[in-house]
Amino acid sequence: MEFKALGKFVAKPSRDLDTFPAPENVKIVRMTTHELTSLCPVTGQPDFSTVKIEYVPDKLCIESKSLKLYFWSFREEPAFCEALSAKIAQDVFEAIQPFRCHVTITQSVRGGIQIEAEAELNRE
Repeated sequence: MEFKALGKFVAKPSRDLDTFPAPENVKIVRMTTHELTSLCPVTGQPDFSTVKIEYVPDKLCIESKSLKLYFWSFREEPAFCEALSAKIAQDVFEAIQPFRCHVTITQSVRGGIQIEAEAELNRE
């Protein structure tokens, strides 16, 4: 197994999600960070968010360093919270083909409003 990020010096964001074989009997994987930033597509101001990814693995899991670099790739990207949740769910789903993938993004309060957007993909 060859990782693109783990064990290597990486000084730039990446949309590549490294994976590894899912250990036997792992039923749910949850990953959370408060370090997701993006830009408001209207004002260009930074948005700070918490993202939670929960998936039911089949054969693969996501390696966490590549996920951190993946989140970094959104720092200068204009996107609404709702679109980010859908994009992250789709990318995770494509990378590991889990039975289920649920992504929740909670955007920090701005203008007195906190936004939470959820996206979910399931295998049929």
